[in-house]
Amino acid sequence: MERNIAVIGCGHWGKNLVRNFAELGTLHTICDSSPELLSRFENLHPAVNRETDFEQVLASKEIKGVVISTPAALHHLMTKQALLANKDVFVEKPLSLTVKEGEELVKLAEEKTKILMVGHVMEYHPGIVKLKQLVDSGELGKLDYIYSSRLNLGKFRTEENILWSFAPHDISVILLLLNEMPQEVSAHGGCYLHRDIADVTVTTMSFASGVKAHIFVNWLHPYKEQKLVVVGEQKTAVFDDVTPKNKLRLYDYQIERINGVPVPQRQEPTPIEFTMTEPLKLECQHFIDCLISRQQSRTDGSSGLKVLQMLDACQRSLQRQGQNIPVASSHSFFAHPTSIVEEPPNIGDGTKIWHFSHIMPHTIIGKNCTIGQNVFIGENVNIGNNVKLENNISVFDGVTLEDDVFCGPACVFTNVKNPRSHISQRDKFTPTLVKKGATIGANATITCGNTIGRYAFIGAGAVVTKDIPDYALAYGNPARIKGWACQCGTTLNFDQNKQTKCSKCGNTYKQKGREQVIPTGKK
Repeated sequence: MERNIAVIGCGHWGKNLVRNFAELGTLHTICDSSPELLSRFENLHPAVNRETDFEQVLASKEIKGVVISTPAALHHLMTKQALLANKDVFVEKPLSLTVKEGEELVKLAEEKTKILMVGHVMEYHPGIVKLKQLVDSGELGKLDYIYSSRLNLGKFRTEENILWSFAPHDISVILLLLNEMPQEVSAHGGCYLHRDIADVTVTTMSFASGVKAHIFVNWLHPYKEQKLVVVGEQKTAVFDDVTPKNKLRLYDYQIERINGVPVPQRQEPTPIEFTMTEPLKLECQHFIDCLISRQQSRTDGSSGLKVLQMLDACQRSLQRQGQNIPVASSHSFFAHPTSIVEEPPNIGDGTKIWHFSHIMPHTIIGKNCTIGQNVFIGENVNIGNNVKLENNISVFDGVTLEDDVFCGPACVFTNVKNPRSHISQRDKFTPTLVKKGATIGANATITCGNTIGRYAFIGAGAVVTKDIPDYALAYGNPARIKGWACQCGTTLNFDQNKQTKCSKCGNTYKQKGREQVIPTGKK
């Protein structure tokens, strides 16, 4: 077999790649910036070249495939350089650290017609391959729930958190089994060894098929555990990668109803046989096969990009204390060339962003929104579906606009109650909530810490200094309740029984007290 592969980075995980490609007879060069580390392979692999200069590797005409096992922060740059040098690339997970960079690599590989393979090694595990066959054959029935745990008192990292270090394995396997991306994810975590670096995370994934999945990863655990539980309507499969034998077991349980109460009848599990081979060796062989056949890898760049999109959404949820984050598989919104949309964008289908607007990172904007000219949307702002922001509006950190909110030209949101230019108060931003269907008139000012109710109507130029209830019509400085508005925007006039029917759409309402109106139906 031709020796035409170079492994870049031969440290913690790279040494395993070196061993496997050497055993497979294809290793040409070991490259690492540390001469001391390279010297350790002198006796193990005396016929293999050793190199400290990555550019020399890329310049070699004998090397056809480059395997990158360097720190994650270097994956994008080194993969890009290798593709530009017309090398096929096998890069360890994650593909990169941002979705934009991942998309760039996938596009570049396509343009260069080069193999781009991502190291999601669990997809090559014979037990996972067998489990995938069981799922696809219908053996488990319709899938309902997946739980994955990856726990260890492992190597603590300062350059990446547990989510980016452990969870890619579980994410890739769950996406493989379900063959669909989740609609939304949420992640909760804890930082104990280093500030702002999560050591423990729990991720929830919700799929359009109705499947729910949980991923629990932890590098503070006193013992090693790697389990995957796949619950179907007919059977449940348990994959336990730590146990030396019977790694895959199938539970065939029955549900009986006793006096109308469902009672599970427990059965002994059935071991599922498969031939165990080192997953990394199978993965390395697959890369060699791809170089020969020119077929795309099972874990190609597009597959790696999906995992990266998941990690990105989970990270944003983690930063927002577990908020549900929709998973966008592509950028299907319009942004005018003069606007700036910073990475990572999280913008729904059909949204339009017009001239000279600036969207900061870590902002959620829903579907079918209209963002007018010269609009600024700050970090961690949450905007729902079908929201309209007219020209010259700034929406700052801490503001949430629910579905169907309308903001007139030049309306203002504040986020600090007592600002001083010489005192930073970023940690004291006070949240503002504008509920579904509310309208804010032109040049109105919404001071922070207040809530504007559902379908409330704030008049032009008003200054809101306190909560405004649902359906209220408020204006003035300070804004006071002057009346009530229907969901369609028509002014409501209540009779002596404190009831009314909208003259335009027919919706009916009842007034309770001085500051509460509730809908009672449509006649």
